Amino acid sequence: MQLNSSSPFEWLGSAIGSVVRVVIDSLIWLFTMLSNASSDFINGFASALGVNSNLLSIAAVILGLFLIYTGVRAFIRRKIVLGIIWVLLGLWLLSALIR
Repeated sequence: MQLNSSSPFEWLGSAIGSVVRVVIDSLIWLFTMLSNASSDFINGFASALGVNSNLLSIAAVILGLFLIYTGVRAFIRRKIVLGIIWVLLGLWLLSALIR
């Protein structure tokens, strides 16, 4: 920022531009950190389970866990046969994904 400005409006524009630049750089840094953190989480999660780290594999793992959750809820409601079916479907899906 130059101190030899020809008018106060030029100085004001320069000051506001500097503030906007700091805000934008801060947001870029924040979103980069969030992106790296989510990417590292997905990679760690996938490697711990032994599955690929692509979106379809992670969605299938979430679906398998949801099927097991649905089976447990069926057991709580005393629907034993339905609970067995849901849990077996969830375990089948997860066992097909895990290497």
